[in-house]
Amino acid sequence: MLALAGCSLAPTYSVPPTPVVAQYRTIGPWVTAQPSDHLNRDGWWKMYDEAQLDELETRLLANNTDLSAAYSHYMQAQAFVGQTSAALYPRLTATAVPQRNRQSDTRPLRNGGPNDYNSVTLGGQLDYEVDLWGRVRDSVKASKEEALASRADLASVQLSLQVSLADNYIRLRGLDQQTDLLTKTVQAFARALQLTQTLHNGGVVSALDVTRAQTQLSSAQSQLSQNLGQRALIEHAIAVLVGASASEFTLSEQTASIKLPVIPAGVPSTLLERRPDIAAAERRVAESNTKIGVARSAYFPSIILSAQGGLQSTAYAGLVSAPNLFWSIGPQIAQYVLDGGLRRAQLDSAKAANEEAGARYRGVVLSAFQQIEDNLSLLQDLDMALQQQREASAAAHQSVELALNRYKQGVVGYLDVVQAQTAELDSERSVLDIQTRQLSANVQLIKALGGGWSSEELASASVQSPGANESGVESK
Repeated sequence: MLALAGCSLAPTYSVPPTPVVAQYRTIGPWVTAQPSDHLNRDGWWKMYDEAQLDELETRLLANNTDLSAAYSHYMQAQAFVGQTSAALYPRLTATAVPQRNRQSDTRPLRNGGPNDYNSVTLGGQLDYEVDLWGRVRDSVKASKEEALASRADLASVQLSLQVSLADNYIRLRGLDQQTDLLTKTVQAFARALQLTQTLHNGGVVSALDVTRAQTQLSSAQSQLSQNLGQRALIEHAIAVLVGASASEFTLSEQTASIKLPVIPAGVPSTLLERRPDIAAAERRVAESNTKIGVARSAYFPSIILSAQGGLQSTAYAGLVSAPNLFWSIGPQIAQYVLDGGLRRAQLDSAKAANEEAGARYRGVVLSAFQQIEDNLSLLQDLDMALQQQREASAAAHQSVELALNRYKQGVVGYLDVVQAQTAELDSERSVLDIQTRQLSANVQLIKALGGGWSSEELASASVQSPGANESGVESK
């Protein structure tokens, strides 16, 4: 029995294989990942050097309702481990049954005795399931694996919320810069309209130029209003993330640029080990593998050792005496003989669940590599696009100056000025938009890599920053 008690019917566990390549297409090299969901991910947003973002992230950790719900789910999983672990130990129950009884006069096979009598019983019972086939131990192990997966889920929810907050904050600051640009543009177009009206009153230009200037001003004002409306929606989303009412939450406008930090994405993919969703998926494969052992153990008999005893009498007086003592001891062995295919179906279900968990794990890993590749490629392409757009913006600014000078000299019509100013505004807004998208891709890359680095890793990345391009990705 002692030898059997060390057995488990669960298959030998191995992590499902996933397709691997020699290096990232965009940047490399990397090594095969092993989940490390216990690593600390707090504080990665401090790379952006934004005090207001630091404060918001702190409020998120304290007040976010989704994070609170995920923590409660993790605590439920922890409590379930305690429930399953209880089956590893004997169960002792105590009973006290004082009764007043009356026998039926017409009771079958009645052999006399009083009609009314007392019955007093004090006793206890000890039960213990002999876990010869590992059912209890495998159940406990499976619950622990689920608790680990729930802990990784909690870390994944926390990282997703932190990334969502940082991304919304970056978009908000990008809209603040757009608002500043559009406000200055509206002021400049208002001055241009006034100039055109003055020239029209002097008979220098036609009313057509005035209407074109008015159209341009109204269009810029409309863009400004739309921009403010979009900012309000993002501000409301941030309020929900930090657990505040959207009706009372406000963030002051700030137009300073957010620096693009260097992310050590070129180091081996030990960084990928930090992804909590990979850890959660892998632990659920281990859990489903262990449950196969639980299903297999149903084919073998269950053995429960039981002992009970106590005192029983028809009188309260003298209850504690040797003649009133009773006891029984012995095993209880139960085995299904016919179950209509129940155990086979349960085992097939456990095996299918294991296959499902393995497929989901491989899908999570492949998705993780895709997300890294997506954001590395996006950062690289946006870096080039930003340089080109800045050149276009500089050329558009020069074009406006030339058009205004030629218009004042009467060489060209106001349509040329309108076209030049519209092109300049579009190009300047595109510069701000690409900068915001760069920062957003930067944040999403942090999420794809699992979030968070040690201060030593960040310091190392900073030292190597001369080899980094403007996209904020270290080149190798």
